Amino acid sequence: MLSAAKIGPRGWPYYCNGVLVGDGHRRGRPLRAAQDEAGVPPGVWRGRGLAAVGLTAGDVVSERQAELLLGEGRHPDADRIERELLAARESPERARRVTVLGRPIEHNRSPRTEKAKERMPWLAMDLTFRAPSTAQIAWALLGEEHRRVLELCQDIARDKALAWLEDAVAQIRRGSGGKYREPVRGGLIVAVFRHYESRAGQPLLHDHALVSIRVRRPDGKWGNLSADSVLSHIVAAGTLYLLYLMGEVSVRLGWAWGPREVTPGRRPVMEIAGIDQRLIGWQSTRRQQIADAKSVLVADYEERLGHSPGERADYALDRQAADRTRPPKRKVLLALTELRERWRASAIRAVGADVVDRLAERARAAAAAVWARVRPVVDVVLAAVDTVAVVYVMRGAFARHHLLAEARRHLAYALRGHPHEPGLDEKIVQTAVDDYTRPVGRGRMMTADLRALYPRDTEDQAVLRPLTRNRAAPPYERARLAAGALAARVRAARRAERLGSRPRPHTVAVPAASRPRPRPFNTGRKTGRLPKRETGAEIDTVEQTRRTLEAAAQLAARLQDGIQERAVAHGPRPQPAPATAPPPHAQQPGIQHTPGPTTGGVA
Repeated sequence: MLSAAKIGPRGWPYYCNGVLVGDGHRRGRPLRAAQDEAGVPPGVWRGRGLAAVGLTAGDVVSERQAELLLGEGRHPDADRIERELLAARESPERARRVTVLGRPIEHNRSPRTEKAKERMPWLAMDLTFRAPSTAQIAWALLGEEHRRVLELCQDIARDKALAWLEDAVAQIRRGSGGKYREPVRGGLIVAVFRHYESRAGQPLLHDHALVSIRVRRPDGKWGNLSADSVLSHIVAAGTLYLLYLMGEVSVRLGWAWGPREVTPGRRPVMEIAGIDQRLIGWQSTRRQQIADAKSVLVADYEERLGHSPGERADYALDRQAADRTRPPKRKVLLALTELRERWRASAIRAVGADVVDRLAERARAAAAAVWARVRPVVDVVLAAVDTVAVVYVMRGAFARHHLLAEARRHLAYALRGHPHEPGLDEKIVQTAVDDYTRPVGRGRMMTADLRALYPRDTEDQAVLRPLTRNRAAPPYERARLAAGALAARVRAARRAERLGSRPRPHTVAVPAASRPRPRPFNTGRKTGRLPKRETGAEIDTVEQTRRTLEAAAQLAARLQDGIQERAVAHGPRPQPAPATAPPPHAQQPGIQHTPGPTTGGVA
């Protein structure tokens, strides 16, 4: 799971006094001493933009560096730079201005209107990476070796998700009102702080990645990161983080993953297979408090609006319930070793020692069962149809990042922890955009193209319409019904095509030239790129031709062997002697004589 929150000048003291020290209280002590007392590791720097400010990935975050960069928008080594400029007889104002990255905070404060007075500039974003519940349980209750491996998996998945945000999402605002966007030069500057427990004292391995809003333009000047572009891709980044985490855990520990339904009719969550459900209940006491408060909010919502909340409204109600039931921070924090001892004793009291001691063994046994019945194969076309159907029913109109998030959910469900091929999620989205969507409105929004999903007839197009308009069933349940209907249609079309091209006895059916893609004009119009000369469909056609020819050759060989076996079993049959042998003659040009059916030939 990945969530985001903004950090402004007024909000920085909260992070400085709480988040940086494990959600505890500093009580006036230095940052490093407070972190040691709280039992949390020091923060570390991440991101490719560190070189521009003289930092290196993995360096420890000092209190003064964090305050200057994340709290004031200045160079993390501003004190040294100011001293050198003052020694060179620069004015204090000039020395301070040189250390500011981009525009000063005061530039964005306008006293013209009351609303402008309330607006505060962003200085950083807090991206919080949380592992699923079963991963938290395994990390808290198993031995030190499992703990270190799971923390390594968390590090790798988090860093890969941040790298994707740097490469594919991060943009810098330019021009009046920031209406122009440019790619970021270098990358992002991120300070990562790790926490071990929730406010309720339960195991909760999570990382706070504080992303500085200050980034460099292509010309080297400092500006502000486009926060809305990052926030719009938070869900897609969160699904990518989960996909990488699942792959790392499966490769390093041999565990598999499976879906768990938290709320009937809602999206399931992926959890480690084989973890006892009672342990999930033991770890999710805070979740139960939120669910109890949320039920009251949902009832009030349905009474006011007359229907159940959608996905976005449900998320807002969940956040509201979490805020209402949020406990105060603990004043006394414990070291991780002591926390793990307490968690293990508490889990044994709740579910028994046998369940806790055999946790890893049962996870491995469940993984063997999952791998035996699940093939880690992804059909790109079926995945694209599934993605479009789900997003269309859930949203109606959508953007590319909505498809990307759903495609990654599909991969997580289909692969169950097997590592995915790099770029497979983008390939699924590109197939969906090119073949099964059409633009809507003037922006970059799109919707499902029913003419592409139903290319030969129109009476079946009504399948999706009741699913989008009927609010009796939850949205995700309707989305799964639509995806299943369209996937069944694709499979039926493929089956009919295979039956139509099935080779008859004594013949070889060679596939015809590949048909064009359903809507090739979409590729250039929606992406601005010309289609490649060699597509995956053409490669599939060549491979299908090879397989068909091999199957035909095997069929011919089996027929010939059968004829010989029957001849040996029954013996030679007496043949009447011909009156006279016909004279030999030459074959006429352009005519090919085909062997008869008793010769076992192949025509």
